[in-house]
Amino acid sequence: MNKTLVLRGMAAGGIAGLLAFVFARIFAEPRIEAAIDYETGREAAQSVVDSGMHVHDPVHAAHEAGAEVFTRTVQAGVGSAVALIVFGIALGTVFAAVFTVAFGRMGGLRARSLALVLAGAGLLVVYLVPFLKYPANPPAVGASDTIGTRTSFYLVAVLASAAVLGGAVWLGRALRSRLGTWNAGLAATAAFVLGAGVVLAVLPGFDETPGPLLAPDGAMVYPGFPADVLAEFRLYSVLTQVVLWAAIGLVFGPLAERVLRNGDRPAARVTVGL
Repeated sequence: MNKTLVLRGMAAGGIAGLLAFVFARIFAEPRIEAAIDYETGREAAQSVVDSGMHVHDPVHAAHEAGAEVFTRTVQAGVGSAVALIVFGIALGTVFAAVFTVAFGRMGGLRARSLALVLAGAGLLVVYLVPFLKYPANPPAVGASDTIGTRTSFYLVAVLASAAVLGGAVWLGRALRSRLGTWNAGLAATAAFVLGAGVVLAVLPGFDETPGPLLAPDGAMVYPGFPADVLAEFRLYSVLTQVVLWAAIGLVFGPLAERVLRNGDRPAARVTVGL
């Protein structure tokens, strides 16, 4: 039965990855194109500054110098689709394993409800909390020599967020008999917010959004990264993750419920084989 649940998780993850790709292709891809155009233009403008050339219209000249025909059809289409679907399948596999462990241990939640709760918790821990400190960046935002450091601290934020959430859940269950379900839930929520806030405050930040490129005489050669492109990219990055996790929860729940209903043993007594 556990193997069947994992297969259902892989299927749900694949579907979720496909839906996330469609959403990102429609909404996020234009912002990525705009960021790439900015990056190309800025690199050309930097070459103008380095060469000491004098131009009457430096921004236009930078675009002209950096203009080249480069299509991202494969990367933005098949490449992104395969990457998100494969990621979704891997995520669905882990999701099914966590569901198998949690089922019957989460206050008697039914399969559909548990799947949605786990999807929400996964979105919160894996993406939303770390995003507050290390938001997604489009091309041209972020120094290449700090990629490794930023990735390491992002993983630390994910692990710390998961630990804080686990502690908050334990606290809520411990206080339930004393304070009641509602008050215990409020206390656990407050503990999670406080703990996550402390973790994010301790972790170092990275502000690497490019500002205006200036010539030695102080004249602006190229503008800073467009704020609207950055904000929209980050918004659609969050919404893409919402689509991904929501789809996993909504698709996996009914599939798991069907498997558990057709099992030889009552769903609440499913054992875990690890």
